[in-house]
Amino acid sequence: MVDLISQYEKIKPEVDRAIAEVLATAQFINGPEVRSFQTELESYLGVKHVIPCANGTDALQIALMALGLKPGDEVITPSFTYIATTEVIALLGLKPVFVEVDKHDFCIDPKAIEAAITDKTRAIVPVHLYGQAANMDEIMAIANKHNLYVIEDNAQAIGCRMSDGRMTGAIGHIGCTSFFPSKNLGCYGDGGAICTNDDELADKMRMIANHGQSKRYYHDVVGCNSRLDSIQAAVLRIKLRELDNYIEARRSVADRYDAFLANIEGVSSPYRNDHSKHVFHQYTMILEGHDRDALNAFLAERDIPSMIYYPVPAHRQKMFEHFGSGDVDMPTTDWLTERVISLPIHTEFEDDQMEYILSSLEEFFKGNK
Repeated sequence: MVDLISQYEKIKPEVDRAIAEVLATAQFINGPEVRSFQTELESYLGVKHVIPCANGTDALQIALMALGLKPGDEVITPSFTYIATTEVIALLGLKPVFVEVDKHDFCIDPKAIEAAITDKTRAIVPVHLYGQAANMDEIMAIANKHNLYVIEDNAQAIGCRMSDGRMTGAIGHIGCTSFFPSKNLGCYGDGGAICTNDDELADKMRMIANHGQSKRYYHDVVGCNSRLDSIQAAVLRIKLRELDNYIEARRSVADRYDAFLANIEGVSSPYRNDHSKHVFHQYTMILEGHDRDALNAFLAERDIPSMIYYPVPAHRQKMFEHFGSGDVDMPTTDWLTERVISLPIHTEFEDDQMEYILSSLEEFFKGNK
């Protein structure tokens, strides 16, 4: 689905030199590379505070911990997302309230948020899924109306700009992202970051990520140990400078897929909403009247990867049975989980690779009219 080897080869001298410098200084934890990356990411996102951490799941957990929520408090989130978004809610003794997504852009439906708010609701966690932004203007208006926190799950959409130029992850009260290697901005291991413009929240999240301490051996709050190591920060500094180029390369691939799929009946290419500019972490299409499993197998036979993100929505996962979420009626989410499939998309596509994929798709769809 991604070609990290070819991507590495293009930046190999810089990466190797940066890693060697970290090894030479032996400042592996909270070294100068981490601080430099933090500053550079703050500038890129246009946000006051970035708190680097160990991974995207930790970022979400730390964000929720900083809000002072109590067991039983409700957090509204989409069911159509990677499990980490919802897992951390339950982990902290909070109640995930699953709501529908928009059928076209896969992001949380603001109308569904409004309908799900109760006197126990404390926060909303919108997910910028596959690289496209949720409707943050409407979500923030709802949050302000009901005095709710908004934590953006920006793990799949870093670099995505709203129509007015604001960056996803820097709009809500807190933004969380992942630097898992396959992400648009990925490191060579695990990594994550938390973003906020709120000074008080920033101070608290820094403490939580560092065992609840602001001064060594003096622990003010219950925290955890979640740090981005210096080698990963060194890699991310290099790749951050390339991020906008990487995004444009992904959009170029998406354009070619779009042009091809426009002529295929029963296949919907990714919808591009008018309030943001898609960064295509995934290229996810919807099939109607085609056998998704057959397509998956057909492509696999030709050594073309494809993935189903996600075959089982969160509200139907066994871990949430005690919330009774499996009984919730979510027709749009269920409809999507039965029809979506993602094609390879990355920064290193060669013309012959694209032609091979498109010709294989053409063969399949011609034979399955």
